[in-house]
Amino acid sequence: MLRAPNLPCSSQIFVSTLRFPILSCVYFACDSSNPRFASLIRPIFTKTLHRPFLASPRFPNFAQFPSMEGSLRSQAKVRFSAGGSGGNKEILVHHLLVEEKDLKLLLELQQRIARGEDLSDLAVEYSLCPSKENGGMLGWVRRGQLVPEFEDAAFSASLNKIVRCKTKFGWHLLEVLSEREESILEDIEPVNLHSKMHDPNFIQEAQLIDVREHEEISQASLPGFKVLPLRQFGTWGSVITDEFNPEKDTYVLCHHGVRSLQVAKWLQTQGFKRVFNVSGGIDAFSLKADPSVPRY
Repeated sequence: MLRAPNLPCSSQIFVSTLRFPILSCVYFACDSSNPRFASLIRPIFTKTLHRPFLASPRFPNFAQFPSMEGSLRSQAKVRFSAGGSGGNKEILVHHLLVEEKDLKLLLELQQRIARGEDLSDLAVEYSLCPSKENGGMLGWVRRGQLVPEFEDAAFSASLNKIVRCKTKFGWHLLEVLSEREESILEDIEPVNLHSKMHDPNFIQEAQLIDVREHEEISQASLPGFKVLPLRQFGTWGSVITDEFNPEKDTYVLCHHGVRSLQVAKWLQTQGFKRVFNVSGGIDAFSLKADPSVPRY
């Protein structure tokens, strides 16, 4: 029951997750040489892009930015509702997993939760899922991303209620922490951005973020973009919703569109409803839209 959108190597799994105020990508180390562990994960790497059990280069990898990982478990208990409903609903869910033969253990754990213990703490101690390293957090999911039995149980569950279900992986206890409407993440072509930037209202209303480093900005830049270097994520990540409005259209730029996609995905997990990644970055902007912008 693991969401693993980016598998850069056999020993690391990166799970795209979360929103307010949780970070988007959780790092898990695993021993893929263990056949029993592998049996929990590999059968579900068969989904499409919008079913992110599939390894896909389109999902961000924040492992090189350790500060993005640290505060997940302490913040994952925040509860709220964004009012999502129906087919457009996403849910924030965590769980623990035990073997099918361990139903008695599962029932004991469910009783302990009823007496006041936290599912995330028990997941760390007992769960078989690699998500145990972060309190069983699976992150924000929508219909079509999970195995059917787990999905049916999760999407029919009330907020903050412990639910028991069984899948081919074993027995689960799950809890839905929050729900929201689906957000939008799209690429925008440089020529389209160039056209929009001629509209004074666009510059005033849109939120423009450049995640390149300062030495890159000195070589080439676009007007109106606020510089938030990705390497300095620790200085701005925790206050992003103080400086930018999640309800407004947000455009993210980098050199070639890779780093900006990482940040765009992260912004989406932080509750930004409409995020646009500048396809090809400022280099493509120079080639396709405005040759006066220097290339480097």
